[in-house]
Amino acid sequence: MKTSFLLLSFLLFACTPSPEKEDTSTSQEITENTEITMPVNSEPALEQCELILGFDAWEPYQYLDVGGVVTGLDIELVTGVAQQIGCEVSYQQGTWVDLLAALQRGEVDMLLGASKTEAREEFAFFSDPYRMEEFSLYIRKGDSSAQSYQTITEFIENEASIGIVSDYVYGPEVAGLLDSPEQSKGFVNAIMGELNVARLLDEDIDGFLEDSFVGASLLRRKALSELIVEHEIKIQTGNAYVMFSQQGITPEQLSMFNTELQKVKDSQVYTDLISKYAM
Repeated sequence: MKTSFLLLSFLLFACTPSPEKEDTSTSQEITENTEITMPVNSEPALEQCELILGFDAWEPYQYLDVGGVVTGLDIELVTGVAQQIGCEVSYQQGTWVDLLAALQRGEVDMLLGASKTEAREEFAFFSDPYRMEEFSLYIRKGDSSAQSYQTITEFIENEASIGIVSDYVYGPEVAGLLDSPEQSKGFVNAIMGELNVARLLDEDIDGFLEDSFVGASLLRRKALSELIVEHEIKIQTGNAYVMFSQQGITPEQLSMFNTELQKVKDSQVYTDLISKYAM
């Protein structure tokens, strides 16, 4: 087995745990707010409300910035829309599993980046979708062979290996390949995305799949854009929703939230916000 100094040193000082792996035993309430300039709301706001937004650190969607300020693409967007309907937002950090249980009990009012399921609809309301979840394939810069492949299937059929994160959902094409005893050998599992970065630099794999915004943020923070590039291959895996506790918001407030959300999505504010975190 290959032992790499690069892999070891990268993990020692560069790892940021994904939200699923983060070991946070207790939730922490945080009150700092992040605001963006929203389109003017011409409709009267509902009676003042207060919402607790639960988040687990997952840059660039939701995380703590310098000074303990809660920020991120999802945070800026959803907080701004909530304020448009007259709701003040405070923040509570924790693991996804703990926060989901807290929302079900009515102790947290909303969670971000959620997938809609029938089981969750029994205790939660869902907003309209506010962004599409998308994964990109990342390869070593200058790897002409990897660059020439047009699909994930072609990548695997040419005996190129792809790093993935255990328990992530990558869509039907990847799922089908993973179900094949022969083609599944082309995928290498990792417990976190940063491990795939190190393996790619060590040439242990030929590419890795990562959320497009997370991948862009990771390459920017670790100054790796001269070594790793984004392939043209992208996979869209579904919509992301805001999940609300049925005890924390009324159907009328949900309707107003969706109305204001659509206004933002139709405006330059949304385009600018996406561009801000995509670079």
